[in-house]
Amino acid sequence: MTAQHTTAQHTASRYSAQTALLGEYADSLLGVFGSPSLVLTHGKGAVVTDADGRDYLDLLAGIAVNALGHAHPRWVEIVSRQLATLGHVSNFFTSPQQIALAGKLLSLAGAPAGSHVFFANSGAEANEAAFKLARRHGHEHPGPDGRPRGTVLALESAFHGRTMGALALTAKEAYRAPFAPLPGGVQHIPATVEALEEHLDGTVAALIVEPVQGEAGVRELPEGYLRRARELTRRHGALLVVDEVQTGIGRTGRWFASSAELTGGDLPDAITLAKGLGGGFPIGAMLTVGAEVSALLGAGQHGTTFGGNPPATAAGLATVTVIEEDGLLEHARTVGAVLGEGLRAVPGVGDVRQRGLLIGADLEVPEGATAPFGPAVVEAARDAGFIVNATGPGTLRLAPPLILTPEQARTFLDALPAILSTATAAVTAPATTAPETPPKEA
Repeated sequence: MTAQHTTAQHTASRYSAQTALLGEYADSLLGVFGSPSLVLTHGKGAVVTDADGRDYLDLLAGIAVNALGHAHPRWVEIVSRQLATLGHVSNFFTSPQQIALAGKLLSLAGAPAGSHVFFANSGAEANEAAFKLARRHGHEHPGPDGRPRGTVLALESAFHGRTMGALALTAKEAYRAPFAPLPGGVQHIPATVEALEEHLDGTVAALIVEPVQGEAGVRELPEGYLRRARELTRRHGALLVVDEVQTGIGRTGRWFASSAELTGGDLPDAITLAKGLGGGFPIGAMLTVGAEVSALLGAGQHGTTFGGNPPATAAGLATVTVIEEDGLLEHARTVGAVLGEGLRAVPGVGDVRQRGLLIGADLEVPEGATAPFGPAVVEAARDAGFIVNATGPGTLRLAPPLILTPEQARTFLDALPAILSTATAAVTAPATTAPETPPKEA
């Protein structure tokens, strides 16, 4: 059970062990993430605990990473045993865990003979590999004019990572502008079938899409989009790359969100994975579908020092095994429906978009608000003992562990009206007092 905190309790303990640690953070770590709100020390299941001993129901799971929650006993046992047996070996060698996880992922995807897996350490790295795959395809399969295909299509509002190649695929200008010029040849188009039909031609090397745009507020592609994309990429000789970094490995109640539209002979040419795949251990993967696509990257054309190491692939195997054995795909659909239906019944919540345990909820911004409402709701939820995320000024994202119980989901739903009320007061109250400062040391 989560501890429910009043604002007074939160304020009373603000200048505590946690405050001291956050001060050390500010002195020591590069500020690319802004200022953390909490120092978390441990967790169990769907609950995490901060440095002052307060509990929170984790409805974000490290941004869709902790698929099995925190300290899942089978996951911990498997990873600990692997760490005590064999850690890093480099990719001059392989391990049984690496081979087994690759085979398992290809099986779950229904990939045909000749398909392969490249292991990386993150979603951005998996998408970098896919970008290079697209470039190789563009050179190996020139367009109708005989010149290499130079264009990679991505979607408006897309997020594919922050490394330079992945950032070129990402649409948000605020992320892109400080690092221009980015790798060229990427064109962002609206997420409509009409735009796809207009822009996908013989000059295009690849189209990369997320089946659900998580960072954009859990926005689904139009119905039938992926099927049409598969038809058009085949017709024009382009690759179809599906970014399942956030949606894959059970997050939407399926192993792959794209399998709702693409199965069997209609599979994408490449699928990228990360986040939930390791259950909390860093790992990314790119699946290449079929022998022809898999042959695009040969020895020496791509690589990684740490990718596919024994502990990471053991963690991936543990995660997939527990999801399978404990029926967590169906569980994600069931608990996701509880959250989705419950959110729709809460006054002040507008449109709710729910696929399994990936949920976006638009909030009705209070009249006269003088600050972004979404972040205020995140703060009020945290003070009440819940960790949620705002993807924009008026949108909440929930991506809890797949082991979240219906009872835990309902505690958040029951608390949400008061959370919204607290946030409303925070963004509509006049600023009359200076922010608090920590007391001076004696």
